[in-house]
Amino acid sequence: MAEQRLQSLIEQMTLDEKAAQLLQLAGPFYKGSKDKGEITGPMAEMGITDEQIQNSGSVLGVSGAKDVISIQKEHMKTSRLGIPLLFMADVVHGYKTIFPVPLAIGCSWDLKLAQKSAEIAAKEAAVSGVHVTFAPMADLVRDPRWGRVMETTGEDPYLNSEFARAFVRGFQGDNLQKDHHRVAACVKHFAAYGAPEGGRDYNTVNMSERQLRESYLPAYKAALDEGCEMVMTSFNTVDGIPPTGNKWLMRDLLRGEWEFDGVIISDWGAVKELIPHGVAEDGSEAAEKAILAGVDIEMMTECYVENLKDLIETEKIDEAIIDEAVLRILQLKDKLGLFDNPYRGADDRLEQEVVMSKVHREASRELAVKSMVLLKNENTLPLKKEQKIALIGPFGQSGDILGPWSWMGSKDEAINLGDGLLDKTSNITFAKGCDIESVTESQLEEAVNAAREADVLILALGEDSEMSGEAGCRADIRLPESQLVLISRLKKLGKPMVTILFNGRPLDLHGVLDQSDAVLEAWYPGTEGGAAIAEILYGDANPSGRLTMSFPYAVGQIPVYYNSYNTGRPKLDPEIKERYLSQYLDIPNEPLLPFGFGLSYTSFAYDDYKISSDTVTKEKPLTLSVRVTNTGEAAGEELVQLYIRDLSGEVVRPVKELKAFEKVRLMPGESKEVSFTIREEQLRYYHSDLQFTSDPGGFEAFIGQDSTRVTAFSFKLVKDSEEL
Repeated sequence: MAEQRLQSLIEQMTLDEKAAQLLQLAGPFYKGSKDKGEITGPMAEMGITDEQIQNSGSVLGVSGAKDVISIQKEHMKTSRLGIPLLFMADVVHGYKTIFPVPLAIGCSWDLKLAQKSAEIAAKEAAVSGVHVTFAPMADLVRDPRWGRVMETTGEDPYLNSEFARAFVRGFQGDNLQKDHHRVAACVKHFAAYGAPEGGRDYNTVNMSERQLRESYLPAYKAALDEGCEMVMTSFNTVDGIPPTGNKWLMRDLLRGEWEFDGVIISDWGAVKELIPHGVAEDGSEAAEKAILAGVDIEMMTECYVENLKDLIETEKIDEAIIDEAVLRILQLKDKLGLFDNPYRGADDRLEQEVVMSKVHREASRELAVKSMVLLKNENTLPLKKEQKIALIGPFGQSGDILGPWSWMGSKDEAINLGDGLLDKTSNITFAKGCDIESVTESQLEEAVNAAREADVLILALGEDSEMSGEAGCRADIRLPESQLVLISRLKKLGKPMVTILFNGRPLDLHGVLDQSDAVLEAWYPGTEGGAAIAEILYGDANPSGRLTMSFPYAVGQIPVYYNSYNTGRPKLDPEIKERYLSQYLDIPNEPLLPFGFGLSYTSFAYDDYKISSDTVTKEKPLTLSVRVTNTGEAAGEELVQLYIRDLSGEVVRPVKELKAFEKVRLMPGESKEVSFTIREEQLRYYHSDLQFTSDPGGFEAFIGQDSTRVTAFSFKLVKDSEEL
């Protein structure tokens, strides 16, 4: 639809119709709905009228082609100007075919598979009638107490940016108007939602603008640079102002500096939450602040429809601001082709063929295998087919392996661990051992009896999915005591013990890592999770996942992350006993498991390091290379990681920053040279005046297997006019 026609539509709209176009409601509000909308967040009595529903612009959380078509048909019958509804949903790590949670996908370090997972999710969602997904979540996280760490890809701004781009490419493709098997992406939560004080959801965020720009904004910007169509505001505060009413963040930075001209939507109820935040006295002031900040769509509160008309008539806001918001929404509907086909993509027949297809499930299994991280292995894995196995633990035969934000996923259709193992061996006994958060003596006795007959014990432990995700924050991030009691009781038998972890956050693994002979971090692995774990346990696949969040030694360290700043009194050697250093008296400074860490069934050696020059200029990069050799007896993938440190900046710089990585697959005895190019632009950072530039001077480059096991090389950045 030509821009002129969109403008013509706006000119024909009444103020009430314009305000309603900015309203998003859940599916059960609409005629034609079968009341299957997914309701999340506090559901209050909203007092929405039939007329406002009739004129509203978008729908939240409806699933299924029949339901979407039914609602849209009823809507189009009564829409005076023939403006179709937009259907949006939380398709985060799969629609019906569920992939591993995003934190697990991050641990795959596989951008192509991440993109493929989003493409499959988009296809299933699109044929089911969804137009927009509330993903990717690009929030950087450093506090595993926060429940929503499972929805991010980790603690590193560069890696998060690369994954944000990959997800957007997968969801949106190249042409939303022509490709009806893609959906528009909505990056969230803008901004810095992943840094709440105390790791408590919705809580205050307080940081400098320089820290915001350096660590927390890059991944959102990467998603937008990739063409992401929408932005969702976050629940927290930024410099004392909630983003939903933060004019600097939304108008000046997002729309001005970054030139984003797409749709901004509030998170659930966030416009009205300006009142309890204490920056709006009532719904009228909340509406005024949100619309002036640039929020186009108000999700699930009524401040706009109740107050915008009066705000215009009392000249507190200009009607042109409303027109701009309406135009952006209409432009997105036009870009999706909804004016030509209001039922875009929705196809009940194709839905039956596409959703949960064999090809999609195979892709889910592949990504699950790649995302799992082997944390410990003392000659216990892989298992042998002739070994007698006892599968013990609350997750042994549980379908609760999909994780949060898998609202269309089916636990019954997921392959649990027990079923996955039965595909590999019949030499297995089962015992629950305990519940997630409770245990009885009879359960322990049953587990001990099963274990006595086995050669190897497999413990399936972790967090119930409700213990993670939105509002799933935990101050104690150890496994529940019932599961630690089970481990301790079984340890006394002296049998080899393999622990499989199902969880959505880095855990405090004391009582697990030290007691087990092998530990596999499976996360919430998705629909094919049990099959993927069995492949790894029996050596049909070699674990290649690497951590993208540090695992803390204790909760008292948090936040603990690899790319921290140094201090004036750093503790460089853990063996140093001097008191007046930056340290804890009772625990190490270092995390239990570092960023980038992960084990394999084979081993890799690094040698023949080469650096092409000891200087970098704006015109002349340098190349750093290393030969990597598989020195073990199994084929495997190694993740070669490049970090850089600026030794002296205008402001303090991190001790290491990830700048590049490459996965290489090697057969036993095979070698490959891996090369990285270091350019001047990789050495830029935000100075005290917020200028993003580089400084001449000394740097260190590190190549290695994780953020701690590295080899260092020195080089300098010099101006082009300097003598080289």
